[in-house]
Amino acid sequence: MQNPRLANRYAKSLIDLAVEKNELEAVHSDILLLQAITRSNADVVALLRSPVIKADKKIKILDGIFSGKISGITAGFIRLLAIKGRESVLAEIAGEFIKQYNVIKNITHVKLTSAAPLEPALLNVIREKVETSAGRRIQLETAVNPDLIGGFVLETGNDLFDASVLRDLKDIKKQFLKNIYVSEIR
Repeated sequence: MQNPRLANRYAKSLIDLAVEKNELEAVHSDILLLQAITRSNADVVALLRSPVIKADKKIKILDGIFSGKISGITAGFIRLLAIKGRESVLAEIAGEFIKQYNVIKNITHVKLTSAAPLEPALLNVIREKVETSAGRRIQLETAVNPDLIGGFVLETGNDLFDASVLRDLKDIKKQFLKNIYVSEIR
């Protein structure tokens, strides 16, 4: 992150404005769209970071990209960033906005990594269990890592719950390497 304090301040300002205008959900969906575009399209990121392209041209291009897809608050915010020369921080601001939105809405980000893709019914059961144990709503991100062999790894904030076969095998290996009884037999 290039400038986290700057991103934090702009995101806070946008959230405050969206709450004041009672359009927080609309702005949140706009920011999710904006984040998806900046993650998937390198040309947009290059446009935002280019010092050669002037602010008025960037505004026209961004208006063309987002015309009719985002709310007036978000469009005005993007224009303001371009005028102030802060458009290069737009992706960071979007990430910070989502963090602050999740705090307001009491949502925790949880990453579930499994050895194979999980069925939606099982994901719903896991989501319900985690929500009841955490006491808050969760945003579940899934990933697949065949190296786990079986089981899953659940990450939330600073907590990690590793119920994978790979971890069990590593634990068994450590026990065999540290086995004090084997050294006494010799």
